[in-house]
Amino acid sequence: MIRMGTVGTNWITQQFVEALDLSGRYELAGVYSRHQDTADAFAAKNHAQTSYTDYEEMLDQADLDAVYIASPNSLHFDQARAAIARDISIIVEKPAFSNRREMVAIQAELAQHPQVKFFEAARHVHTPNFQVLSKALLGLPTIQGAALTYMKYSSRYDLVLDGEVPNVFSRHFSAGALADLGVYPIYLAVALFGQPDHVQYFPTWIATGVDGKGVAILRYTGFDITVSFGKTSNSDAPSEIYGLRETVSLDSAGELTHVEERAADGTVTDLSEPELANPMLPEANDFARVLDAPTDPQNLADYRRWLQWSTIVNQVLYSLRVSANLRFPADEND
Repeated sequence: MIRMGTVGTNWITQQFVEALDLSGRYELAGVYSRHQDTADAFAAKNHAQTSYTDYEEMLDQADLDAVYIASPNSLHFDQARAAIARDISIIVEKPAFSNRREMVAIQAELAQHPQVKFFEAARHVHTPNFQVLSKALLGLPTIQGAALTYMKYSSRYDLVLDGEVPNVFSRHFSAGALADLGVYPIYLAVALFGQPDHVQYFPTWIATGVDGKGVAILRYTGFDITVSFGKTSNSDAPSEIYGLRETVSLDSAGELTHVEERAADGTVTDLSEPELANPMLPEANDFARVLDAPTDPQNLADYRRWLQWSTIVNQVLYSLRVSANLRFPADEND
């Protein structure tokens, strides 16, 4: 069993812990929160062995194999580095790090601790529907572009309208629409098509100084991908990838729960796999097999591919922000 620690007690951590339980390959060895009552409640609910209000104390005392980091984005770097220094593998919620400098520094730390694994928790690219989508694109004679959309109104935006600055709309925490929702379709584009040749971001600014929504253009050789995302409005628009006469359609570039192919004659073929009991279960299983057997050739190849995706996504997100002059305090040393 993989001894797991967690950082954060919000809904996404709860969903991940439930996925760990479903996988049957982990035990929850430690829970960290800044507040004792919150840590104790989360630990009791999920049958964790211990709870902590000191992160480094958890790393030192809980005998962890890995730690899942779902704190505000700007805190990921220091928390990840502290775990690596103790030879503890890290699963970091996306976006894993604020900028390229942080990613380079983490990769340098990993080189000093070769037994440690770093996973970015991009759940949708581990799902069966992502595999279905990848296979469908291989059948297209050519790719002529895509329109990827992921737009969900955040209840936290109500607080912004009332003059507050919640974490998910704070520059201090390296947040905003691109970081929180745009990362999903960006990840999808990178996993399917690789690193773009050029990127440009057109944000819609909100009162807190970050992007509330926006449109990104990813330019590849021979085609462009338009990415629309936001946290200040909703969209039910599907995402589409264009062949010649064929189109592959997705319900959402973030959720990826429905995939279909539309042929030239209008025939629609549903390619979707059955709905998952927990959307984070496939990534939990993938991470477990690599942690349990890191030298297995297939596991090693998969791990290297995921690490490459994470590196490229980090570069693309940073380049998009630079193109829009969207800077975070974490960028001050760049």
